[in-house]
Amino acid sequence: LNLPRMRVYEVATFYTMFLRKPTGKYHVGVCTTTPCWLRGSEEILNAIRNELKIDVGGMTDDRMFSLSELECLGACANAPMMSINDDYYEDLTIQDTKEILSQLKAGKKPRAGPRSGRFAAEPSGELTSLKGPPPGPGFGVRPDL
Repeated sequence: LNLPRMRVYEVATFYTMFLRKPTGKYHVGVCTTTPCWLRGSEEILNAIRNELKIDVGGMTDDRMFSLSELECLGACANAPMMSINDDYYEDLTIQDTKEILSQLKAGKKPRAGPRSGRFAAEPSGELTSLKGPPPGPGFGVRPDL
């Protein structure tokens, strides 16, 4: 690539999808940035630690699971959330988290996506905005402008 080694190292250490050491078959990443933290990601992380008997950066003895803290996974409306390999699990509770890990231990593939039953990031109740056609240009602008 004709790049200084430091430039490669900067990229490899900045992006969480570049892993510089071996991981388990299932690499569990828990988002701990502010929106997920406010919605309980610390409790989710602790549940995973207790269930798998590993800490952040660790791997189970059978090399089945490894655990990381991640920065934003990009679905803040569905916080708290975690990734396992290429799948995202959103709207997590401690019970959901334990169930997902149990399914993986049993060789099953848990359903990815929101665990609350909602579709994607839609509100769980009725729509809360854009209930009608969007207003035209100039809507909400002060008349003196």
